[in-house]
This record gives sequence, structure tokens and C-alpha cells, in this order.
Amino acid sequence: MSQKILYTPQEVQELISKEPVVLIDIRDAEQFKKGHIPNAVNIPDIFFYLSESTPEGLNNMHRKFKDLFSNAGLSAEKTAIVYEDSLNNRYGGSCRGYWLLNYLGHSRSGVLDGGLSAWIKAGFPVSKEISLPKPTGFSLKPNNSIMATKDDVLKALHNPSVILLDDRDKVEWIGESSSPYGVDFAPRKGRIPGARWIEWYEFMDQTLEVPAFKSKEAIQKLCAKKGIFPDNNIIIYCFKGSRASNTYIALKESGFKNLRVYFGSWNEWSRHPELPIEEGPPKEE
Repeated sequence: MSQKILYTPQEVQELISKEPVVLIDIRDAEQFKKGHIPNAVNIPDIFFYLSESTPEGLNNMHRKFKDLFSNAGLSAEKTAIVYEDSLNNRYGGSCRGYWLLNYLGHSRSGVLDGGLSAWIKAGFPVSKEISLPKPTGFSLKPNNSIMATKDDVLKALHNPSVILLDDRDKVEWIGESSSPYGVDFAPRKGRIPGARWIEWYEFMDQTLEVPAFKSKEAIQKLCAKKGIFPDNNIIIYCFKGSRASNTYIALKESGFKNLRVYFGSWNEWSRHPELPIEEGPPKEE
């Protein structure tokens, strides 16, 4: 049976009543102070942290999040549930948290489907009280099968069996902006050569009061239009692995099996002038 990823507010509430759960809020500290799920801990670095996929960069990331998750009171027997405002609101921040936890070896993790918006809509309480968890020893067991490094991506450029999926916003895909942080935040604009593009928003139903991922059938149909199918070997990238993690969950929930996230993404790739890029308007609209 496949691992559960998305939890409704009701399922989260039930989970809390039955077993030890660490609720992780990835929003800014100011937002967190205004109201959050009771007993949640605030880890905004899940969204903000930028990582290189070099051995040194990955080791730094390992140390960083080992400390953060240990201080949050997370240990092997506890389930981590990550949330943000809503799945379409913060460039996939809660999904980045889920992916990070799984990459670091904590498989007992999930995402609050619909985020805090869904929690409030379901009538559950929020709190302004700051929780002070007892630190634990978070264990690292990196799962390299879901991580793609820049070297992996470079090799994939010459391997037709690997599909590169760019899910950034259109202004980034067409080379008008380098990142969500600003037009010139990264040193180069463009795309990784040969990548196919599906904007991350396309995987979600924006018409719902609380946006959610589209159905398995709708997502498979969307991907098929780009020649992407559930049995393909796929590497997803965005700017820093956040939107890519959102798409990772959308595809995983839709039956795609062989998925990796290039966590360094465009932030890393664009900063290495020796790495090839495509500039200007793409040939394919």
C-alpha cells in the first residue's frame, strides 16, 4: 500500500488524538504569531533555505535540518504534518517540507491538504500560544532515490530516457525573470535545455474555495499532452525545489512512480556559468 501523503483536517485531528504528532507551520513568524494550529511549531526555513546539490551543500543542508527538526521535537516514532496557508499560496512550501522530511529519512510525514485555510473552514481552533517542544535526536537517513543533483541533471541532458520537467511560473520559463524573488535575483534567465514545461498551478483546481490537487485522471491527461507518462523517469525542477515538491506530490498521488526533485533547481544551475541553458522565448509555447 502506498504511503499516505495528504491529510484532511479531520484526519489530522484524529491522528493527533491517537498518536504523537508534530505539526509544522512553514509560514513567516509574524503570520504564525497571529494564529496557528494548537501546539504547532514554526519552521519558516523549510520554505526559505537555499541549497546547492554539491556534497558540501547537501551536508550543510543535512546539518541545518537535523538541528531544526530535533529542536522541533521530531523523532522516529512521531508523525510530522506540514502545513501552510493553502497549497497554492506559498510556492509549495508545505510540500517542500514533506519532500525534505522524506529525503532525510523521516517517512512518517504528510501534508495538511488545503493548509490552514482548510483547517479553519472545517471549524477547528487556532491558537496564539507558542509551543516549546522538548528537543529530540532527529535521525538522518538520506533517501537519494528522490534527490537529483546538478550532476544528475547534466547527465540527463544526454539521456533520452530521463524527462526534465520545469514547473516554474511562465515569466521564468520564457526567460523574462530569473526567480520569484525578483527578475534579476539569479545571474541568468532561461531554461535547462530540453526541459518540458507545465506550470505548477496547472496541477491544482483553482476554482475550489480551498484549492486542491486535480484528480489523478486530470493530472495524467495534463502530463500526456507533454508526452509525460506514469512509467517515465522524471526529474522535476523549479527555482529552489519548492514548487517542484508540490508537483512531486501531485504526480506521486496520480500514479507516477519514478520521480526525483532537483532540489538546487534554477537557483543553483543558473549560478554555474559552465552549465548550459536555453535563453529567450522557448520554441514551444
